[in-house]
Amino acid sequence: MSLFQTKSIESLQKEAAADVGLRRSLSRMNLVSLGIGAIIGAGIFVLTGQAAAQYAGPAIAISFVISGLGCLFAGLCYAEFAAMIPISGSAYTYSYATLGEFFAWIIGWDLILEYLFVAPTVAVGWSGHFVAFLKEFNIVLPVHLTQAPFDYVNGHLVSTGHLMNLPAVGIIAMLTWLLVIGIKESATFNNYMVVTKVSVLLAIIGFGIWYLLGHHDLAVKNWTPFIPANTGTYGQFGWSGIFKGAAVIFFAYIGFDAVSTAAQEAKNPQKDMPMGIVGSLLICTVLFITISVILTGMSKYTELNNAAPVVNALQAAGAPLALRFVVEIAAIAGLSSVILVMLLGQPRIFFSMANDGLLPAVFAKVHPRFKTPYVTTIITGVLSAILGGLMPLSILGEMVSIGTLFAFVIVCISIVVLRKTRPDAPRPFRTPLVPLVPILGAGICFLQMYALPADTWWRLVIWMAVGIAIYFGYSRHHSKLNKSGR
Repeated sequence: MSLFQTKSIESLQKEAAADVGLRRSLSRMNLVSLGIGAIIGAGIFVLTGQAAAQYAGPAIAISFVISGLGCLFAGLCYAEFAAMIPISGSAYTYSYATLGEFFAWIIGWDLILEYLFVAPTVAVGWSGHFVAFLKEFNIVLPVHLTQAPFDYVNGHLVSTGHLMNLPAVGIIAMLTWLLVIGIKESATFNNYMVVTKVSVLLAIIGFGIWYLLGHHDLAVKNWTPFIPANTGTYGQFGWSGIFKGAAVIFFAYIGFDAVSTAAQEAKNPQKDMPMGIVGSLLICTVLFITISVILTGMSKYTELNNAAPVVNALQAAGAPLALRFVVEIAAIAGLSSVILVMLLGQPRIFFSMANDGLLPAVFAKVHPRFKTPYVTTIITGVLSAILGGLMPLSILGEMVSIGTLFAFVIVCISIVVLRKTRPDAPRPFRTPLVPLVPILGAGICFLQMYALPADTWWRLVIWMAVGIAIYFGYSRHHSKLNKSGR
């Protein structure tokens, strides 16, 4: 069999229409909420201020525009595929239809890297916020139960003397259980988390507008110059700083692609998947830009390089002390929904790969009562809990970034390929301005990859080498496409 043999669009659409045991219970609003839940985490409360202070100044708002455009280009490509081929495999399935089985396996293995590492990465951040929040009530957890036993120093793992990050393990275990008992229950929990954090963001925006209207001169002073002069070093203010800021905050947008993994649990995927992907991206982009403008108006950008820039800016503006607690609650809620959506995405990638024969059939088992892929959900939860409990945040975060960007590049390229090979295929949603939009999407995402450290690339190469060995050792021989002879 050719390594690059593709699955036909027609066969994939039949699979999408078939009853595979998953329960179709997600509405359009559920999908938009899943996207918002995946995108808005604690990064908006921390990353915005730090990137403004170090790279772009008040022009961090322009950085969000650039970053948002890159994600929007990729999101439009995802939307076309999700409407055409509403299967839970996401970029893995899209690659199978355009670039062939070997590329599909590569991107599937890459998605495992993305989803498997992002949940524990965010769980470690959730643990830090949770521990800090408890301290406000004089509840102090033992350090050896809130820190990983390993740290990453100068390229080596070293022992810290701690036992494990128990809060990180606990939140992953709780959300894994929730995902096992039902997609509708999980979506409802996510909806509550999304409402909480968006409400807080809107409250911050409302207070900020009120404050800036009453302190117009201070706002103008803080916004001037809007683009600070470059210091002579690339990336430190000026336009190079804006682009470096865009590269840093790009990762605040990561997660919208998880919406596509829920395609086989959507009530009307052809119409609702594009809205879920593009709608959540647009809403989050508007919120991000607005928060960045207000934050740099209330406080000089040079004062925002700290662990809680939003809280500190609000306090400097005389906001009620209670707002600190509200923002912390929103951060915890935001991280909870991100973990949930990432833990939701990984099992459905496994599910699709197992249905194609590239992974053992047990990975495609659906719970007879709950109608969820419970085996892979439990496997994902256990592996994520181990990583979150034992590994440091830095090494986890780098792996997430490169895996996600690689997936975006492949999806954008695949749109161009499919338009050439199957121009006649029915498309409920069409990516506009092809090939311009996919090329811009792939280019912006690849530039972000290029900017990542060399050791991150080496870890990706090693991960891919392991994946290729599994493909030739197991997956190629068990492939249903190979056995069918088509």
